[in-house]
Amino acid sequence: MAAGTTALAGISALGLFMGGCSTGGTGTRDEGEAAQPDKVAHATPSPSASTPAPFEKVDPVRLLKADPKVSTRVKAQLKPCTKNEYPIDVTYGHLTGTTGQDVIVNVMNCADAVGLGAYVYRASGSSASPGTSGTSGISGTSYDNVFTAEETPVYAEIDRGDLVVTRQMYAPGDKPAFASSEVVTTYHWSGGASGKFAQQSQVENDYSKAVGDGGTSAPVPATP
Repeated sequence: MAAGTTALAGISALGLFMGGCSTGGTGTRDEGEAAQPDKVAHATPSPSASTPAPFEKVDPVRLLKADPKVSTRVKAQLKPCTKNEYPIDVTYGHLTGTTGQDVIVNVMNCADAVGLGAYVYRASGSSASPGTSGTSGISGTSYDNVFTAEETPVYAEIDRGDLVVTRQMYAPGDKPAFASSEVVTTYHWSGGASGKFAQQSQVENDYSKAVGDGGTSAPVPATP
């Protein structure tokens, strides 16, 4: 019994010793950095948003006038509405899957912003000079016309990397500002540097003439 009592006492003492080591920390591992939490608190650097590369501005009037694919009808109506303000919308983005930028140019009339023509220009990455096939922007970069739509009224824009072209459809008796329907066609670029736009989908919307003035108004250009 004496030996058993001695053994139990030894186990109890060992348990108290271990309990004292584990209370309030990790025992002997609480030395060094763990014992000084103020020295191991590291600020997590917040990720910095990458600044998008600026688009190269182009002279849309110069592009259109030098482009043989633009019809004489559109060029004849390419006149400023007030002073040097032309009825032109310009959209910069990436449509053709290259590192260079693409430019959409929409030409409208001054009276009611009806689209006369929509064009997509693709940067070729070379400097244009007189006599070259590509037209040039402000900095001299050459641009190639890779899409032309002149079925009035028409308007083109970028949607999630695809080209979306809206054409207003008129029925007999429709007012110029209100079409009976519209056809929205989505094009996707395929084929790399030497590719082209291929039609992906087409949707036609017919509008009721019983509401308001009837029909839908032609696309209104965004406020500069």
